[in-house]
Amino acid sequence: METATLSTFVAESLRSIDGTGTQGSSAAREDTSLTSRTRRNTLPAARTSHGLVPRDLRGNPQPPTLPVVRRVPGGPQNPHGEVPTTAVQRVRAWLSKQARYSPARLALGTFALIIGVITALLMLPISSSSDTPAPFVDVLFTAVSAVCVTGLTTVDTATYWSPFGQAVIAVGIVVGGLGVMTLASILGFAVSRHLGLTQRMLATQETGTGAMGQISTLLKAVIATSLTMQAFLAAMFLPRFLAMGFDPARALWDAVFMAISVFNNAGFVILPDGLAPHVTDWWMLVPIILGTTVGAIGFPVIMDVAKNLRTPRRWRLHTKLTLSTYLILAFVGALALALTEWHNPTTLGAIDTPSKILNAMLAGVNSRSSGLSALDVGAMRSQTHFVQDILMMIGGGSASTAGGVKVTTFAVLVLAVIAEARGDRDIETFGRRIPTSTIRLSVAVSLLGLALVAVSVVLLLSMTDYTLDIILFETVSAFATVGLSTGITPILPTGAKYVLIFLMFAGRTGSMTVAAALALRQRSRVIRMPEEQPIIG
Repeated sequence: METATLSTFVAESLRSIDGTGTQGSSAAREDTSLTSRTRRNTLPAARTSHGLVPRDLRGNPQPPTLPVVRRVPGGPQNPHGEVPTTAVQRVRAWLSKQARYSPARLALGTFALIIGVITALLMLPISSSSDTPAPFVDVLFTAVSAVCVTGLTTVDTATYWSPFGQAVIAVGIVVGGLGVMTLASILGFAVSRHLGLTQRMLATQETGTGAMGQISTLLKAVIATSLTMQAFLAAMFLPRFLAMGFDPARALWDAVFMAISVFNNAGFVILPDGLAPHVTDWWMLVPIILGTTVGAIGFPVIMDVAKNLRTPRRWRLHTKLTLSTYLILAFVGALALALTEWHNPTTLGAIDTPSKILNAMLAGVNSRSSGLSALDVGAMRSQTHFVQDILMMIGGGSASTAGGVKVTTFAVLVLAVIAEARGDRDIETFGRRIPTSTIRLSVAVSLLGLALVAVSVVLLLSMTDYTLDIILFETVSAFATVGLSTGITPILPTGAKYVLIFLMFAGRTGSMTVAAALALRQRSRVIRMPEEQPIIG
């Protein structure tokens, strides 16, 4: 009787807890299942359309427990501070996303936007000296040449454009020059973010900067360096223009414009007769040589040299390769021009020996980037044009205002040939080994540039009646953003001018964007095909 009473009491207790019970069960079975039922009822949950809802021991739903959110000093002022709410924040978020995931698209879009703004300003009647709107093709050609820091022109910059138009061109050169170095640095950091942790740490250590978060500091350093060098060059040019009899305002403006053009390797000149009257002027040509060299070696090299000025052994491999290759090519270019033009009466043959050396030195650097020449390029011999074609195609340093495929690309290809000729397994220089991926990238950039030049040469030959050497010279000058011309640019047909416009834009943005795009598209495959060597040579 006592046992039945106890069993009845247990069953009624269980029914009072969860509302369920098993009538007709034996007392022993309900007693042994008490523990398991109690455990299940301590963590109850009911499934609804919104998921699992927690319940207490009596089966009543419990409200969800909210996490405790504490305000972090210096953090967002609202719980959703990371969500852009204003138009400016949305634009910044979009730019940040593009810089990280689509840096090549960001570079192309930025340059296109800058060119559009400069073109619109030059279309204004106030921009031309005749107060009438200039033809669209000439305006677009000038805007692209300025922003892409080329220097090729279809009209005379000194006489065709008003002071306002010249100021617009100068702004385009400054913004374009800064954009080249800035976007190249952004692309480099974007590539490093897509590499592994070890590669990112090594890239950060080599550049001497932080991660992507310190890009604002890097951009400030680029702008400060650029403006400082241009101010220094303006101070060097100003006394010379004052000595020429210009009034102070005119001398100051000419000095500023010349400093902007020289440092950014733009090749624009607003002097009435260009640089031809200054073919023997050391005061004018020496600052051009120095400014062109500094602007063409690139900001990473300037930063590395300034940081380790007294300890060259601590320079990075990029710095050593850039400086050594640039100086060797400058010497080769100067020597080649001196040998081919020394007795040419229309170029070096008509001036004294010191002036011949001076202009040969200028030719060693201007054919690689700036395009500023005191000699008549159109009167040079064909062999001189061919040597300059090679130098223009090589160009200057990476992340600089110079164009071409860049000197480091050329150096890596030469080192690969030397290593193959010696039978070396690795490509080594300055105590470092160059990875295979860098060699592949150099080959890709070089072949893409050569293919673009070849197609453009065919198009221009079909549009004009000029010979191959003249067309090749103009095409390479446009692609390498050098600005040297034999004098045919202003008289080219409209279609040929648009071809050169495309070449200047592609030459300025193509090499760095293609290099970054190829680096970002690196992928690893688990399955590799069998290896087989084709016959080479």
